[in-house]
Amino acid sequence: MTITELLLEELDREADGIRKTLERVPEGKNDWKPHQRSMALGSLATIVANIPAWLDMVVNMDELDINPAGGPQYRPPAWKTRKDLLAQFEGSLKKGREVLKNTTDDRLLNTKWRMLSGGKLMSEQSRYVAIRDGVLNHMAHHRGQLTVYLRMNEEKVPAIYGPSADEKAA
Repeated sequence: MTITELLLEELDREADGIRKTLERVPEGKNDWKPHQRSMALGSLATIVANIPAWLDMVVNMDELDINPAGGPQYRPPAWKTRKDLLAQFEGSLKKGREVLKNTTDDRLLNTKWRMLSGGKLMSEQSRYVAIRDGVLNHMAHHRGQLTVYLRMNEEKVPAIYGPSADEKAA
């Protein structure tokens, strides 16, 4: 089995948990925050929905400056309904899967990807490590953060890796 096939399988497994989580995001609370320094619920849900598409940046760009000096910053699409949010996720997942299907293990293991902020190097690693750390692990982290937001808004938390207090494992 190739690395790209293994990554596709993992992406698909994680997608189930993301989908279940996004299906519970309350509408009309996009500006809600648990703390003044926390990210707003709508922004966090948008990040979770769009992370699979980040595979395109890691595989097909040599570097990304997340805070380009004088340049435009990435703004994810806004959403108002849960249906819109889930559509963003499905499009993002489709894009991420296509990217993985169209790359090679050699590219993932033997070429570097760099992340910059304001022109300063934050990280440089193989594309494979960037996918593991910056996409898949990052996705699980923010999904977990989103489940806490769900709990704080009296929404049911889905079973993801095992049972939650609200439902048995699937």
